[in-house]
Amino acid sequence: MKLKIAVLPGDGIGPEVTAQAVKVLKAIAQEFDHSFQFKYAPVGAIAIDETGDPLPKETLDLCKATDAILFGAIGDPKYDNDPSAKVRPEQGLLKLRKELGLYANIRPVKAYDTLLDKSPLKKQFIKGTDICIYRELTGGIYFGEKTLSEDGNTASDLCVYTRSEIERITHLAFKSAQSRKRKVTLVDKANVLESSRLWRKVVTEVSQEYKDVKLDYLFVDNAAMQIILNPKQFDVILTENMFGDIISDEASVIGGSIGLLASASVGDYFAMFEPIHGSYPQAKDLGIANPIASILSAAMLLDHFELYEEAELIREGVERSLKLNITTPDLNTKFNHISTTKVGDFIEDFINNPKDTNMNFTNIHLGQSTII
Repeated sequence: MKLKIAVLPGDGIGPEVTAQAVKVLKAIAQEFDHSFQFKYAPVGAIAIDETGDPLPKETLDLCKATDAILFGAIGDPKYDNDPSAKVRPEQGLLKLRKELGLYANIRPVKAYDTLLDKSPLKKQFIKGTDICIYRELTGGIYFGEKTLSEDGNTASDLCVYTRSEIERITHLAFKSAQSRKRKVTLVDKANVLESSRLWRKVVTEVSQEYKDVKLDYLFVDNAAMQIILNPKQFDVILTENMFGDIISDEASVIGGSIGLLASASVGDYFAMFEPIHGSYPQAKDLGIANPIASILSAAMLLDHFELYEEAELIREGVERSLKLNITTPDLNTKFNHISTTKVGDFIEDFINNPKDTNMNFTNIHLGQSTII
């Protein structure tokens, strides 16, 4: 298969983790005789510094001319700490989602057996957790009309949803559930919000087309509690934009690190793949950023093009790296010298030598050959 992939590394640790995902994709291309062409473009704070625009026209044009987008992270403290800033890095990401019609954000959450001790939650609560969160991405309060009074003392953000916006992501969520444990949980606030009542009505109607999938409902405050108390009860979670943003970040504690969570943002014509973590500027260039979420995002990219064997090989490499403790310091208290690059190198080597099980653990941690 030939794929043109736009790479938008972004800010902070974005370039470091994205480099490892590209490295792994190149290894896949070599092993399976694919052709992946990578073209790079700026987005976020670095794009503002270079052009004054968080999403330059050239970057958007590149994204529209490629098969998929591999995204890093955006954000910079100089904008976070300045509430009066008119141009912000996050505007580039929101505009990109809107321009490309990326209405569905898909975030898998899994509890790895080898990392159960890393989570602040009790093992017996999280073991076996396997959730997929479907978050609506181009509607709701993030995109609604925003007002600020002339005296600066009153502000509002309008939350708007249409039936068609709800229907299209609902179909994706139910189709996903059909290949999983056949359960969809709608997270809303229908006891208070009119927009949530529309969500509940539309999702209930669409569910009638999927008789083999069970639908249940949770208010968002209860859902936030249940994700901590009993995450194994969930299969597919379906929710609106802001609730999904919060719930999916909360769910990251199940795996022990937000550096493990990948995501796909898809629409009818375009698709983007990115880790859910932020730009983490404090870790920039220190080699401590966890690249696994970005690497797993690359696996989701391959899934999108039905390259399932290739995607599974990446996931097997990730599982092996976790099992052998080839991980960055956020997950590794025993060996704190395993860098971002070394994690990527290990998974690349695994792809190049998938049948070689003679992994020399000592040499790996000495920084020598990963495959003997």
